[in-house]
Amino acid sequence: MSVAEQQQPADDFVPSQIKVNINEPRWDQSTYVGRAKHFFTVTNPLNVLLSNSQLEEAKKIVTLYKDGKLPSSVTEDELWKAKYRYDSAFHPDTNEKTVLIGRMSAQVPMNMTITGCMMTWYKTTPTVIFWQWINQSFNAIVNYSNRSGESPIPVSQLVKSYILATGGALVTALGLNSLVSKAPPLIGRYVPFAAVAAANCVNIPMMRMRELESGITVVDENGNKLGESQKAAKKAISMVVLSRVSMAAPGMMIPPLIMNVLEKKSFLKRFPYLNAPIQVGLVGLCLVFATPMCCAIFPQKSSMAVSKLEPALQESIKKTNPDVTTVYFNKGL
Repeated sequence: MSVAEQQQPADDFVPSQIKVNINEPRWDQSTYVGRAKHFFTVTNPLNVLLSNSQLEEAKKIVTLYKDGKLPSSVTEDELWKAKYRYDSAFHPDTNEKTVLIGRMSAQVPMNMTITGCMMTWYKTTPTVIFWQWINQSFNAIVNYSNRSGESPIPVSQLVKSYILATGGALVTALGLNSLVSKAPPLIGRYVPFAAVAAANCVNIPMMRMRELESGITVVDENGNKLGESQKAAKKAISMVVLSRVSMAAPGMMIPPLIMNVLEKKSFLKRFPYLNAPIQVGLVGLCLVFATPMCCAIFPQKSSMAVSKLEPALQESIKKTNPDVTTVYFNKGL
């Protein structure tokens, strides 16, 4: 029964007594375990299977709660379930439903397919070009789908980032392929990972170039704005690059070891068409755990000592907030 069906007539309406802040994660984000629980829920691939009616129902529950009109028949667990379902499909700033493959819940199924294929067909130039292009096209869709609604990324910047990341990945992949052509086969299997890592090092700073130029907002522990910092932006982007590369590492470093052994066995020699499905499955198994666990490496609300900020901003904070020794900022994803 939906919330709309559960809701009682106005005369008999009993508002919910639940008092939680659904604008913040359910678990303590100051601990790694709390952050990991949050991201395991955010990246849950089963949310990709939710129907439009289920997503609209989740949106209705969240909206009713924010308006103070949620009926008492809805439990706290049901509210949190609806909140995470809503977050999995709707943009936080515009409230628009995002394209399916751009959602966080699609990260595991999409990345396991693309990464598995990159690692299966990595030897010839045409296949390297094709799968690196597919990977960067997917990244562009994810970046666009999760763009900031308050300060959206210009289309020109998206295109520039897309071209540079794709070019960087291709140069790395094709260049390394030629260098390791005479090396043991296992070495060649790690070329796609090097290409993905190189692309992340280009793509993420490019996508957030505006932050590097103008800085990101830093606040005190109570959320009061203190200014804009380029140094905080550099730290935030460095953390995101490291977590993205770490996220890709298990799925791109463990399966090659297994596949290198399996391909010497008679089973895959008899059924070579199973190479790609097995590789995709192994990557998926790694990503189910690596994606949330690596997103959780750094707190979303990260911190920085005032003494590490730009001199002008340090002086400004010392004058207006002399007791503040640490600032906080949103690192992004």
